[in-house]
Amino acid sequence: MTADAPHTHPPAKPDAAPDRRRGIETRSIDYVPLAERHGKVWHLFPVWFVGDAHLATVATGAIGVALGGNLIWTAIAVVFGSALGTFFMAFHSAQGPQLGLPQMVQSRPQFGFVGALLVWVVALTTYVGYTAFNQILVGETMGHLAGTPVGMSYVGYAVVAIVLAIVGYDFIHRASRWLTYITLAGLALFTVGVLVVNPFTSSQTDLGAFALTPFLIQFFTAAVYQMSWSIYVSDYSRYLPPTVGVRSTFWWTYLGAWVGGAWMMLVGTVAAGLFPHADLVDSVISAGNELFPGFGVTLLIICVVPLACIGTLNFYGGSLTLLSSVDSIRRVRPTVTKRVVALLVVGALSTAIAFGSDASFLQEFSQFLVVLGYLFTPWTAINLVDYYVVRRGRYSIREIFNPHGVYGRWSWRGLTAYGVSFLAMMPFAVVGSAMGPVARWLGGADLTMVVGLPVAAGVYLLACRSLDLGAELRVVDTADAGLDPDTAATGAALHHV
Repeated sequence: MTADAPHTHPPAKPDAAPDRRRGIETRSIDYVPLAERHGKVWHLFPVWFVGDAHLATVATGAIGVALGGNLIWTAIAVVFGSALGTFFMAFHSAQGPQLGLPQMVQSRPQFGFVGALLVWVVALTTYVGYTAFNQILVGETMGHLAGTPVGMSYVGYAVVAIVLAIVGYDFIHRASRWLTYITLAGLALFTVGVLVVNPFTSSQTDLGAFALTPFLIQFFTAAVYQMSWSIYVSDYSRYLPPTVGVRSTFWWTYLGAWVGGAWMMLVGTVAAGLFPHADLVDSVISAGNELFPGFGVTLLIICVVPLACIGTLNFYGGSLTLLSSVDSIRRVRPTVTKRVVALLVVGALSTAIAFGSDASFLQEFSQFLVVLGYLFTPWTAINLVDYYVVRRGRYSIREIFNPHGVYGRWSWRGLTAYGVSFLAMMPFAVVGSAMGPVARWLGGADLTMVVGLPVAAGVYLLACRSLDLGAELRVVDTADAGLDPDTAATGAALHHV
């Protein structure tokens, strides 16, 4: 197995630190050299806490109650569903420090240089879709609080998030830490207050009133919601030094995302349980006012402000994915200008969708999450199995950017596993009123996640039995020579799990 001469984005010289004179990040989809690595691994906690603790997450926690489940069983589904989905999501985080690349670029070894476009188009749709939903939430909230025209809110939100995304990685981490402190304080006050006031009825806390279908839908919706962050994760850990280790990277990411996500979903569960006939914004305000008059608006603001953070993450990750997609068709040399243009394109798309949306937000949002689960479940399994089981973190950075390299233009293994897994999930699928036969037999419960993950992993492992890893590793061991000239042990630092 041989590869053509690497055609990659040349790394900076060892003494060339990022240009911070303008406060703007200069890197995008290119490799982050070891000389530029910085930060502490615990910084991942606030990024994923505040990235998950916002009003869109509140809406996710309200779905089970809206479908007829009682409050206590919906809360249990939220906690354990979030724990399951975050488990898979957090394992992706360790890939960032080891490879120094954005998350989506790392799909090329599994799907091929061009084949990875399949998952990148899905990822880009996710970024744009999530941001549009967030813009709708901000528009509804600002209209409720200040009578602001929704169009002004949509555009204002996009402008703020794009500007923050232009500044880039370091600012995102700093802002996340400050927002985490504020959000933690607000959530703690609300939680203690609700427990003290105890406004719940006996039927809402009755463990004997178990309804299977609402429980399963809430459980897997929470799990899929958490797992959908997988496409972001390495984007915000790739500047960390590889010495931070897999375990610490996993746990700081896991705890941040699970605590932030589950806690904020529970706000939605409580609000919907107490006020099932109110819309999302009104139910949050009314739930806060149960503590004392006026706190409801404060609670709503606490839920809305972090939307600026997740909007920034969406635009930032969306721009990287768009550049990666273009790079697979026509080679792109990463520059600040190209990253800014990509940000503007993603912002224009999300804003256009927000303007074209109607008022049936919660229903559309839940269905959007379902579709995401079908599209990203196979990718998550394939990517993680390849990294931790098949190749064990041994990749060539230069070959990932080589269109004629060792990973090929199309990889039938990843594409086959993805397609088989997707088809295997369809009998269990539920999208609105449309159901697969097994899902209909189960009364509308959606078990696609528990089918898609093992099928994708199993098919990919079988397909990789014919992979000549020995020949590939001989290329990997030599292809990245000189990638980090100042580090003698570059290969050992980068390519070992």
